[in-house]
Formats: sequence, C-alpha cells, structure tokens
Amino acid sequence: MNTFQEFIDKIEDPENKARAIEVLQWVLDTFPSLKPRLAWNQPMFTDHGTFIIGFSVSKKHMAATPEEAGIAHFVKEIEAAGIDHTKGIIRMPWNQPVNYDILKKMIQFNIDDKAGHDKFWR
Repeated sequence: MNTFQEFIDKIEDPENKARAIEVLQWVLDTFPSLKPRLAWNQPMFTDHGTFIIGFSVSKKHMAATPEEAGIAHFVKEIEAAGIDHTKGIIRMPWNQPVNYDILKKMIQFNIDDKAGHDKFWR
C-alpha cells in the first residue's frame, strides 16, 4: 500500500479515504500477481508491463478505469447492477457498497485478454 500513500494522503474525507484503501487493498489481496504503481497521480495495477486497471477519486465517487474493452465486455452486467458508467470508467459512489463481483470480473478479463500484449494500452 506504500506505493499509493501519496494518492491516499490527498483524500480529505476519512470515510472516503478508508473506502479507497479498502478497494486498493482488495485488489492487492485478490490479484497478488499484479504490480501496483502510481502514474498520472492515480493508483493503477499492471501485469507484465501492461495496464490492467486504474482508479481515481472525486467528491461523489471512486472510479475504476479498466479500459473500454473491460467495460464493454460486461456492460449488460454493469447496467443490470445499476452502476453508473461511461465507455471508459465505472463510478462507485461513496455512499453505496462496491460491487466487487463485477470489479473482479473486469480485472480478470483484462489479465486474460491482455496476456499476450506487450504494450501498456490496448
């Protein structure tokens, strides 16, 4: 978690900070082979040098960015779960539980789908 300390320290609301730590720690625990890094002032995880997922925060939510393919593949599940999203991000409101099931599926999809990729982005 030390990799993300600078990012975490900038989150002013203690509850939001705790949620961000919870989500990032969950990724670390669930996918121990992923490499954590801070880039563009945002926490992200990579696998063999390729981007898997990143996170950002705003006043109203924490966002996950698994690239467009990571969202498009699960768009029906995302919408059925009532998760607000665009082509590039899903928004996880601070006042609602995180849907770890969908988050896990998106991360695993990216790990599997990008296994042969040698570039950072798709």
